[in-house]
Amino acid sequence: MSDALTLPAEARERAGKGASRALRREGRVPAVIYGGKEEPKPIHVEEKLLRQQLGTGHFMNSIVMVEIDGKPTRTIPKDVAVHPVTDRPLHVDFLRLAKDAKIDVAVPVVFVNEEASPGLKKGGVLNVVRHELELTCDADRIPGEIAIDVTGLEVGDSIHISSVSLPDGSESAISDRDFTIATIVAPSALKRAEGEAADSEEADADGVPATAQGDDEEAGEGSE
Repeated sequence: MSDALTLPAEARERAGKGASRALRREGRVPAVIYGGKEEPKPIHVEEKLLRQQLGTGHFMNSIVMVEIDGKPTRTIPKDVAVHPVTDRPLHVDFLRLAKDAKIDVAVPVVFVNEEASPGLKKGGVLNVVRHELELTCDADRIPGEIAIDVTGLEVGDSIHISSVSLPDGSESAISDRDFTIATIVAPSALKRAEGEAADSEEADADGVPATAQGDDEEAGEGSE
């Protein structure tokens, strides 16, 4: 599960672009807490601390206790607007979480035991289709990552969501199809080697090299 984070904040008394720009000049980032059948609450947080938490790599999948005047509000970040050039955080949306809330999150995927995959040991390549899984989770049990075991997989094998064991309290947010997460594919060199082997087997079966067969057929067509 992702670690819970704590983020001190102060209430925003004024809204609007002018007020937001003034806050940013002071090293603060405008934000809002919404949801939970309560009115949205405009706040602002310290930019330096926010950057530190963004740098953890799991900010968007973490419970964030936003503290206003010493009173914590349990939230999860839903959106961080950043400057298109500098990547400076400009605004943050936090969603209030009820005690028994379920939320949709994007959880990163990691692959384990690659050394135990015959297909990868032969030179196959792990082609990752989805680097994150969209999950519906209990707010108290958000997984930090989903580990997928590739033990025993051969070239041509695929990993679908139906074959992945998700943690308790989590389920796929996409339920209408058994989508592919990754496949083990042959590199071009391996594909050529397999093609040459197939030609060799065909020639051995006929007793005549495949190229010779082709020459004979072309000669026959020419004599007609």
